[in-house]
Amino acid sequence: MGRSIAAPPIGSDIPASEQSSIIELGPTLSPFQHVRFCQRYPSDCRPGSQVNALVELDGKTAGLLYRINRKINAAIIPTRKDVLRGAAWAIAPNSGDCNDYAVTKQHELLQYKLPANALRLSEVKTVDGEGHLVLVVATTKGELVLDNLTDQIRPWKETDYRWLKIQSKTDPHYWVEMRSPIIVPAAIREIFRKIALAAKR
Repeated sequence: MGRSIAAPPIGSDIPASEQSSIIELGPTLSPFQHVRFCQRYPSDCRPGSQVNALVELDGKTAGLLYRINRKINAAIIPTRKDVLRGAAWAIAPNSGDCNDYAVTKQHELLQYKLPANALRLSEVKTVDGEGHLVLVVATTKGELVLDNLTDQIRPWKETDYRWLKIQSKTDPHYWVEMRSPIIVPAAIREIFRKIALAAKR
């Protein structure tokens, strides 16, 4: 086990426009494999008690998010989607695709008692038009993305993704469409970049 990496404190001087939340547009179909996932792992699909729950983003929780993201990215051997097409989403498989990384990170953070409603899976499109699944964590400093394509923790607006749908805050069995961001802020990325540099020392 490597040494624990704690995030530096995050200031409170981030402009309100950079902390704006995800805009939900209305109900949409849940991914079929997520329906199957909830049947297989019902405890990971239970609604939380607070609809608008947020993770208090301080040095401790920022460090936790970074460690979980990095640990799961290293633990699962990446496998091409065309090989796994139609395969069920699984927690902590030996090998898998973006879906398995995302649900494993969500599962791990639930074990740390982070609020379920603040941990939501989201479907996006990459710049290459590829479908992709990430975990979005709602924090007191905005929504942050845990992604198997990078060990960096990024604000959702600082990705190059086109955002399609996300789990509902009220019930993780249901999904809603979402609006892709227009403004691209630069508020939190530097903090997690420093964490990543510290981890390599």
